[in-house]
Amino acid sequence: MRIIFMGTPEFAVASLDILIQNKYNVVAVVTVPDKPAGRGQQLQQSAVKKYALEKGLKILQPEKLKDESFINELRALKADLQIVVAFRMLPEVVWNMPPLGTYNLHGSLLPKYRGAAPINWAVINGETESGVTSFKLKHEIDTGNMLFQAKAPISKTTTAGELHDTLMHIGAELMLKTVKAIESGNYELKPQDDTQSIHAPKLFKDTCRISWDNPAEKIYNLIRGLSPYPAAFTEFLDKHNQTIGIKIFASEMEETNHTYNIGMAISDGKALKVACSNGFIHIKELQMAGKKRMLTEEFLRGFKIESGFRFL
Repeated sequence: MRIIFMGTPEFAVASLDILIQNKYNVVAVVTVPDKPAGRGQQLQQSAVKKYALEKGLKILQPEKLKDESFINELRALKADLQIVVAFRMLPEVVWNMPPLGTYNLHGSLLPKYRGAAPINWAVINGETESGVTSFKLKHEIDTGNMLFQAKAPISKTTTAGELHDTLMHIGAELMLKTVKAIESGNYELKPQDDTQSIHAPKLFKDTCRISWDNPAEKIYNLIRGLSPYPAAFTEFLDKHNQTIGIKIFASEMEETNHTYNIGMAISDGKALKVACSNGFIHIKELQMAGKKRMLTEEFLRGFKIESGFRFL
């Protein structure tokens, strides 16, 4: 069985690796073109490309997925099956090419959390369970008939980063199970129940901004649902009346009645908490704009919280 694998980030590498380790014939890997990044704007390779280079796999990096030369190159590879993990939206001419179809791994229990950021939104919304789904691609994004699912619990302290790593590994096992089933021909595709769908849209800057007038639990879930990336943030005015941003990576919540103004910061020089609608958020790890990520106690050694200090 000739397989083409499509993916970009570290999340996809685990699935590619498990196929290689189990001796599947991956005839090519499709990933994004190298992109300039960092202060020196050096070209950076995707995690999938780095792995493919190590294993000596054929690599395709099309700028446009509808490019005729790329389509012809795909056809020439005569793949029986395409596997997609954390890649771009594919045109029909690509996903409809292999005779056995194109199968995607999605980081949720579909039809819940269809969209670009399923892991983040599951945590932000306070879900107690997530998982991964393998399904066959069709026109509408994340709506194809499903093969298999595997579940993973979300605790009260789980961050998006921790859930990402969990789903990356159980997702790899699920993709191996999926490819084995397709190879044997012994599988059943199950339609999704659209009435149960939940949207997981792309994360924008406004999504990540903390509104201190929200309840403590909502803010706490937002912080862990965006940690470590892209990270929830808040702002304050410095002594020069300049707006300074702070990213928050870890916190604890305290639900209690209080008389502080919303957004008011309270600190004893070692700990820092911020008043919200029904309690406080205790900030445990943060990063001020232009500075390194640090524990709150370390931050407070160099930054004094004056009486009346307020986050916007």
